Parts: sequence; C-alpha cells; structure tokens
Amino acid sequence: MEKNQILSIAIGGLLALGLTGNASAADKKVDMEKCFGIAKAGMNDCASSKSAHSCAGQASKNNDPQDFVAVPKGTCNKIANGSLNDGGEMMMKKAM
Repeated sequence: MEKNQILSIAIGGLLALGLTGNASAADKKVDMEKCFGIAKAGMNDCASSKSAHSCAGQASKNNDPQDFVAVPKGTCNKIANGSLNDGGEMMMKKAM
C-alpha cells in the first residue's frame, strides 16, 4: 500500500470514531434550568412574563434580571449574578 492510502484509511478510522463519540454524547439528556441575570443583550433564551419583550434574542441590555439563558442544571448558582428566580420575584422577597 502507498503512504497516501494508509494515511487515508487512518484518517477515515479516526473520523468514524469521532462521529460515534458525538452520537453517544447527543443521546445523553442534560437537564437544563433557567438562569436569570446573566444574558447579554440580544442573546437571551427567553424572558419572564414581567419583561418588556416576548422571547428569545430580544433582551435590550446585559444582565437584565428578568431575562434568562438555559444552562445545565446546577450551573446557575456558580455564575456571578446568576439567579434561579427572575428579578420580579427577588424584588418582592426583599420588600417583605
């Protein structure tokens, strides 16, 4: 066999292994949670009912406590300013 043929076979094998690894990762379901207060302007996944817009990609400012990004469960509390509650609920709790 020529070097090019051996190299092509080796690269094909590596690609096949990589694709099966990605398929296995896609099969695993990751639980997600809403993390409020961390979205960049225009990069939110959706919004609370109290927000000034209806859904994804419409955040007008960074870190709005009423806009969220979906993150893997358990991650939000590890992010600075991340909250599992929207800004409206937090303000109500502080007022009480």
